Amino acid sequence: MKILLEMRPALDGHSGIPQEARLLFRGLAGMDDVDVLGLLQSGNLVLDAGLATTDLKQSSPVNSAAEIDRLSRVVVSLQQGPASHRFEHWRKRLLRIAGPLAAAAAALMGRKIALSRFDPAHFKDFVWRAMFAKSLPVEDFDSVTSREFRVMRWPWSAMNAVGVASAALGHAVYPRLNTRSIDVMIAETPYPGRVSRGTRMIVRYHDAIPLLMPHTIKDRGYHRAMHFHALKRNAADGAWFACVSEATRRDLLSVLPEVEGRAVTIPNMVSHHYVPEQGPPSRVPEIIWSRKNRQAPHEGGADVYDGDLQDGALPYLLMVCTVEPRKNHQALLDAWELLRTQGYSQLNLICVGSMGWDHEAILRRFTPWLRRGGLHLLHDVPPQDLRLLYRHAQVTVCPSFGEGFDFSGVEAMCSGGVVAASDIQVHKDVYGAAAEYFSAYSPQEMAAVLDRLMGPESAARRAELRCAGGEVTAQYRPAVVLPQWQDFLHRVCGEQ
Repeated sequence: MKILLEMRPALDGHSGIPQEARLLFRGLAGMDDVDVLGLLQSGNLVLDAGLATTDLKQSSPVNSAAEIDRLSRVVVSLQQGPASHRFEHWRKRLLRIAGPLAAAAAALMGRKIALSRFDPAHFKDFVWRAMFAKSLPVEDFDSVTSREFRVMRWPWSAMNAVGVASAALGHAVYPRLNTRSIDVMIAETPYPGRVSRGTRMIVRYHDAIPLLMPHTIKDRGYHRAMHFHALKRNAADGAWFACVSEATRRDLLSVLPEVEGRAVTIPNMVSHHYVPEQGPPSRVPEIIWSRKNRQAPHEGGADVYDGDLQDGALPYLLMVCTVEPRKNHQALLDAWELLRTQGYSQLNLICVGSMGWDHEAILRRFTPWLRRGGLHLLHDVPPQDLRLLYRHAQVTVCPSFGEGFDFSGVEAMCSGGVVAASDIQVHKDVYGAAAEYFSAYSPQEMAAVLDRLMGPESAARRAELRCAGGEVTAQYRPAVVLPQWQDFLHRVCGEQ
């Protein structure tokens, strides 16, 4: 099977969908009966074209200086930066609008967009560090940098814009990609494009939040329309859906019940980085100091007070996610403040994550504590340090109002940590009996659950949760998940 996997998310970010794309590419590359290629496409940049190809089954090696220069230009175009001269600036602006419009118009006449070829033989450093190094061990270097890639020039965001604009006129129009000789294309979200006849599309469906919780997302109206119209087009074209959790599958079917026979649940894979941690808790203050978000108010918080240490260790709650309203930081802050008045005066709160949309109100609540001390806002924490934070937290808290999977609880369990989560269905499906649950809408209930997990009588329950965590997370290891992908791919290809 020749599989084309969308790699756009892997160019941005660390965890979540970017991590899933890297792990899936690595997994597919290790299957004997699969030839995986990566699709290079930027979210918002026009890419230079790679090498022309007339047969996706066979590609000749790159030898000439002209070919190497052409591929080098692809690499440069994937990097956000100032234009080298004014002509380039205006050319890219024009192409960003005209290219997707022309491609959509061509689709109406039955024409397809050619995908050019990117051979990584001379650019392995770029391929590894730009797309894979954030999630994969160096032992995977040769496996993932020896694969070919295809280049889609037009930005993903501009293709979505064309679809939304044309939908407003009565019919959503998307470009059609020339995927001749490709058996399956896997898109990491609803894809604003169509594939050739004979190619199956699989949409990796992470969540229906843009449709079912549109009040919690960025650019609400546009994001909702973008997701909805691409999703409808994919479904109408016969796409299959690999949902990351059973709760996500149920949400998808509540929107599009007609795809029930083409929708399965294949969970996300957890990274190899998250294994039982053996490092000492004395390293936690050092990690806090070195990984503070210096761009946040008061440089991410004051240093750890010596008076908060207990036998050299810092007691703290941990939350790992983007700082944005759907994640429910403010309820956790309320619960933490309540706990500090109820006998946990030395308890700190560590929040790890980058700034998301509509974070200003959250930061306003954080600011007095960042100034005073006790609350720490960290970012760019490497997996080995995050693993230690998971292991030594009193509790890793996952208080979201809505999720598609929620990696942080699984990673905490893999690292030997204790987890408490909001009682939304996806958490119950993913974490099972390995977490304690509370209402996302009640800081008082959250504080009570956390108190039960931190109090003097909690040792036995904590041990039970750690044991259950090992059993629950085993199902998210690549050795368990990849056979599900292999069976699913054979099923999809068998019904062409």
